[in-house]
Amino acid sequence: MLKEYLELAQIVSTHGVRGELRVNPWCDSPEFACKFKTVYFDDKGEKPVKVVSARPHGNIALMKLEGVDTVEQAQAMRNKILYMARKDAKLPEGSWFIADLIGCKAHDADDEAKIWGTVTDVSQTGANDVWHITAENGKEYLIPVIPPVVIGTDVENEKVYIRPLKGIFDDED
Repeated sequence: MLKEYLELAQIVSTHGVRGELRVNPWCDSPEFACKFKTVYFDDKGEKPVKVVSARPHGNIALMKLEGVDTVEQAQAMRNKILYMARKDAKLPEGSWFIADLIGCKAHDADDEAKIWGTVTDVSQTGANDVWHITAENGKEYLIPVIPPVVIGTDVENEKVYIRPLKGIFDDED
């Protein structure tokens, strides 16, 4: 089941004396983190806070949250995780969040009954993402996320379909 609230960023420090926060985005870019009008202090959406202002600043984002008006209040927020509501994110068609992929079973694209393992992590390398697939025996395999290998995704049903490159899995012909 897809999570309704996803981790967006971590508050890492203060900026200035008026309660602005330095936020380390856990998403594609600081620009993406700055798009939200409301963020949450929990993964259930029970503690919303209005974003008064947000702007990219290098590889971080600077955010001003409602009710945080002094450097002391901002300092007390350090290390807190900010969450976003999935419904507020505008993703391109065919895109998904890394959190959606974690836990998906990696099925063979040519034989759905064959399961290579479970997606346990995603590395972002720059050229393409790499899925970490952990087999039942605990061995981890690295799968490049490129069109000849990743044939399809069905994150709603926790399935991804791959056609592994020759030699990735030990028992492959």
